[in-house]
Amino acid sequence: MELVHILETPPTFLNLFVKLALSLFASILKFHYPKPIQQKRSYTSFDVDSRSGFFPYKPLPKLTGQFLVWEAALDAARGQVSLGEDESDEAIAKRPYGEQWRANIVSWPLLDPTPLYHDLRSAQRAHMVLAWLVSFYVHSLPLQDKSIVVPKTLAIPLTQVSRHLGFAPVLTFADTVLWNAEPINPSKPLTSDNIQFQNTFSGTDDEISFYKSSAKAELRGVEILRIIDDYYSLPNITDMTSISKVARDLNRLANVIESISTIIQGVRPECDPHVFYWDIRPWFEGSDAKGPTELGWVYEGVDQTEPLDLSGPSAGQSSVMHALDIFLDIDHKLRSRRQPAPSPENKRADHGFMDRMRRYMPGKHQAYLRQLASAPRSVREVAQSTPALREPYDNAVMALKRLRDSHIKIACLYIVTMSRTTPGARGGCPASAMMDRLRAARLAGEGPVRGTGGNELSLLLKAGRDATRRAALKS
Repeated sequence: MELVHILETPPTFLNLFVKLALSLFASILKFHYPKPIQQKRSYTSFDVDSRSGFFPYKPLPKLTGQFLVWEAALDAARGQVSLGEDESDEAIAKRPYGEQWRANIVSWPLLDPTPLYHDLRSAQRAHMVLAWLVSFYVHSLPLQDKSIVVPKTLAIPLTQVSRHLGFAPVLTFADTVLWNAEPINPSKPLTSDNIQFQNTFSGTDDEISFYKSSAKAELRGVEILRIIDDYYSLPNITDMTSISKVARDLNRLANVIESISTIIQGVRPECDPHVFYWDIRPWFEGSDAKGPTELGWVYEGVDQTEPLDLSGPSAGQSSVMHALDIFLDIDHKLRSRRQPAPSPENKRADHGFMDRMRRYMPGKHQAYLRQLASAPRSVREVAQSTPALREPYDNAVMALKRLRDSHIKIACLYIVTMSRTTPGARGGCPASAMMDRLRAARLAGEGPVRGTGGNELSLLLKAGRDATRRAALKS
């Protein structure tokens, strides 16, 4: 049989050849420039608003019906229930009221939160109210030498609604900042100038200023989300127009990060470090705040074989900062070979901290971060292979590194130094000496200074800063 009879007719053969050639060409392009995320889910499916980011665009509506008892208890606690460890005359005078307030909670009927599940905002409101009640209850108790029991009237519904929302059954960043905020003028949108907070523990202006600083940083971070979305919406980064846009956006990103750093540093004139450490921070402490060897909390009526995330709220639970880390490919787990090599202290740090903090974010926000992490086109890899993007990428990374430097200074002033004071004393801190002071304290047997969730603060903050520095493309 002749070869010409084996082959298909010329037009058909030519079509097959062209298709094969185009397929190979497309594969080459895909290798160098992966396609953007296909069939991206909308912001709203992740409970992210294009105007307010991770904040609800409108305040959470108050609970009604049988759940009014929760709202009323929270109203009754504000300004009337004091810290159990507070020995001031004012706090001691409030103790009888606190005892009666806690007794009322224990006597409640056990409410089923299931009717709230039909509405996301109602379920979120239930989480916020119950989580605040748990912190008021636990931290108003006299000092304990045994595990603290959270009554089932709080523990069971909080655990149930937390399962529904997909995150931790304890006070979180979402409860204290995202869901606690509301506009001063309800007819106008939530902005850094139009914001107030429904709940405080201490009733101090310092506590309000602390929340406001966090909220301003989150609201400024809405532009970060837009930059990230613009990047993944590009069909490719093979033409000069797209490359120029990415370069501009990376430089814009660096400016946004710098402004967030300024916001964080601006907390100092408005929130006194001593007031924060002694009057505000104790309310935030979670079950493991004193370290892994200390007695924790027991949620009455909840199956104890089920592990519960019960650390306190933390800036590490900011979804904006996690999105930024994912976008810039910051390697907190030390999986990649980058320079400079991790220090011994970096290696000793809690490499699972950032992943664990995501469990304290609302489930829909966690899903947003998972989609972001699954994106096939890393901006760092694209910058490595595109000379025009290397400097803009490094500008953004180094801005984030400087932000984390600022965070270390704030932690030094508000936590490290204040941990060496007494409730009636005040003091200052040379921020550059923070690490030496922590190391000396550890050697002296005083133990490490810990965050509200029980993490060793020195190692954690320094490891995060150093991991950020290692992402830079230039040594």
